[in-house]
Amino acid sequence: MEIKPKRVLVLAPHTDDAELGCGGTLSRLLEEGTCVCVAAFSTAEESLPSGSPPGLLREEFTNAMRRMGIAEKNTKVFNFPVRRLSYHRQEVLEEMVKLRKELDPEMVFLPSGNDLHQDHHVVNEEGLRVFKERTVWGYELPWNQVKFSAQAFVGLRLKDIEAKWKALEAYKSQLELRRPYFSWAFIESLARVRGVQIKTEYAEVFEVMRIIW
Repeated sequence: MEIKPKRVLVLAPHTDDAELGCGGTLSRLLEEGTCVCVAAFSTAEESLPSGSPPGLLREEFTNAMRRMGIAEKNTKVFNFPVRRLSYHRQEVLEEMVKLRKELDPEMVFLPSGNDLHQDHHVVNEEGLRVFKERTVWGYELPWNQVKFSAQAFVGLRLKDIEAKWKALEAYKSQLELRRPYFSWAFIESLARVRGVQIKTEYAEVFEVMRIIW
């Protein structure tokens, strides 16, 4: 079955989650003419390196989206506190309801149901609740998962992985923290492993939560 959505919405608990989880797929969708919108629910300011100016991650997110070719009008950043989205479940849900009415996406990407991060868990649950009548796929963030159901694969080209990494390079603050998953070596190697599984050079993989055809 071929899936060619006209409008896609990515729900990201924090700035950078969309790029990390499905940046290569977004590159391919954009090239194919899909309207891509991204909503980040927290800028995770408390996770910035010491001495960083306030608002830095918001600026880096805007720059990353621009690098991917996603118009600023198709992005949204909320100010919920990092690691405390569970305290704001109702507000998170209400913002998602607004996004559904405003954007009417055919397909939604959100964190996997097996993602152990508390904020990711909230976005997964509330996203499924709001978008239960749309196609919903969960993206892979291996450092947050003990297990993952690899059910849908998107074949990618080197230029898609390069576009993903170019967007991630906009997050100077995160590169400074030297997290092992925030590197070209990790991004390229994971995409290559997933590509081997479907006999293509590169791929991203998703947990299928709902398909509407």
